[in-house]
Amino acid sequence: MLETIEVSRVKRFAANTAGRDFAVGDIHGHFTRLQAALDAVGFDPAVDRLFSVGDLVDRGPECRDALDWLAKPWFHPVRGNHDDYVVRFDTCDIENWVYNGGSWFAGLSLFEQKEFAVQFAELPIAIEVETPSGLIGIVHADCPFPTWEQLRQELETPESNKRLKLVQNSCMWSRWRIEQEEEHGVEGLRAMIVGHTPLPFTTTLGNVIHIDTAGWMPERGYFTLLNLDTLE
Repeated sequence: MLETIEVSRVKRFAANTAGRDFAVGDIHGHFTRLQAALDAVGFDPAVDRLFSVGDLVDRGPECRDALDWLAKPWFHPVRGNHDDYVVRFDTCDIENWVYNGGSWFAGLSLFEQKEFAVQFAELPIAIEVETPSGLIGIVHADCPFPTWEQLRQELETPESNKRLKLVQNSCMWSRWRIEQEEEHGVEGLRAMIVGHTPLPFTTTLGNVIHIDTAGWMPERGYFTLLNLDTLE
């Protein structure tokens, strides 16, 4: 069992006054394709930043590259449900994980597995990014509250809070909003960016923008890079 490390579940970023900020959908071990998408928009790592809705690993051939990407100072992901499998590798439902693309992890040494788990445990559940037009929120799947402030308060409660795990799981797993076509949005944000549910094109419900366009499915998907300033 890994030692529990207290980490910030909400990570905040000031506005980028030097370059551009982008958000990208689920990556799932396809970092070469992601880099090609970045090259196509002229991404400049000296001044630009890339925010990820999570699910860095599973399903794709380059899952081991995730740690190299986490070392890049301009790359900032939240924790997705597949990333959470890694964090809980010694307690999670292994059969379900393998069924959903986690077999690569078994090929790692125990030392490597623990290194992945430690670094993935540091991924926040939510990210806030200031932009000239207002605050952007990023989670992997959904916000279970009508306001961003409620989510922030819940995520910043102590580990002993019995509701915390339910809130985190909702942020990483819920498809309620997209399945119900809920258009009320999340108050307190200019926009909330999510992934988790692969779609043929980006979908906006209220102020919630779903950007997992299945870039990890080379036969039919593509990576969406959403400019956080223009939301285009």
